[in-house]
Amino acid sequence: MTLLEAAFRYGASPQEAQMRAIGSISEVYGIRRISFNEKERVVRVEYDASRLSDMVVAGLLKGAGIDVLEKLVLAEAPPGA
Repeated sequence: MTLLEAAFRYGASPQEAQMRAIGSISEVYGIRRISFNEKERVVRVEYDASRLSDMVVAGLLKGAGIDVLEKLVLAEAPPGA
């Protein structure tokens, strides 16, 4: 298992229907965690990269009705951190 985290900026705030759909994404094999930062309008998804790609994750979010605008580049932790 290779865990990675992808972050996406979104436009419109998710409503109740989208949040229910996010619950379904959490059940997809390989998705570990989904968290929203409403202030920054960023959704982060921890996933198993041996099963999914960041493009698949973005597609799952869009399929749930999340207004994904862009994928954000996350800084890597320094070696030994």
